[in-house]
Amino acid sequence: MTAGERSGRDRAVVLLSGGLDSATTLALARERGLECFALSVAYGQRHAAELDAAASVARALGAREHRVMHVDLAGIGGSALTDPGIAVPETPTTGIPVTYVPARNTIMLALALGWAEVLDARDIFIGVNFVDYSGYPDCRPEFIAAFEQLAARATRAGVEGNPCRIHAPLIEWTKAEIIREGVRLGLDYSLTVSCYQADAKGRACGRCDSCRIRRAGFASAGIADPTRYQPS
Repeated sequence: MTAGERSGRDRAVVLLSGGLDSATTLALARERGLECFALSVAYGQRHAAELDAAASVARALGAREHRVMHVDLAGIGGSALTDPGIAVPETPTTGIPVTYVPARNTIMLALALGWAEVLDARDIFIGVNFVDYSGYPDCRPEFIAAFEQLAARATRAGVEGNPCRIHAPLIEWTKAEIIREGVRLGLDYSLTVSCYQADAKGRACGRCDSCRIRRAGFASAGIADPTRYQPS
């Protein structure tokens, strides 16, 4: 059976931000033999360079298609990632940080669910993690389980007995474990952008929460950090 003749059971929609976790998730889905359709979302994020990174990762990992959808979360505001008037913290904070984007993963999964229905795909992958992460409520196992239940009730496929499964393979992994797995899979992490305030060239600030977590992950994994940083 050729790629174009595959059934929906062999297809997966993979949310691909362009960061380290989502790139690893795409590599894992590919290793399972799935035909991967990568979905990135331009939501008004200040670190738009991650979308270029997503395109590079999708090409490198052989995604069948890479699609970018647009949602105006900047119009909602309320996050340092979508409102330039809110500074990105450069020191550790407590509680849910201002980099949390309201409803982001809910909206992204809904878009992935819609595309999966059109593709007759049975699997959606998302690279959320709640071990080495910033404390976002939509990165927890409870959220993933709840969305999967919603998907089974809110779609034609689900009502007809073919619900989409939501996979979050990294959800309980440390950043070091994620990085080691990506290296095993041959993933080039220099293609990825994780920084919340990356410049137009995709270079990281080295100071935000995402940069600190990423750098610590490479150090803990004992792997050289390939991240490109902005000149100090």
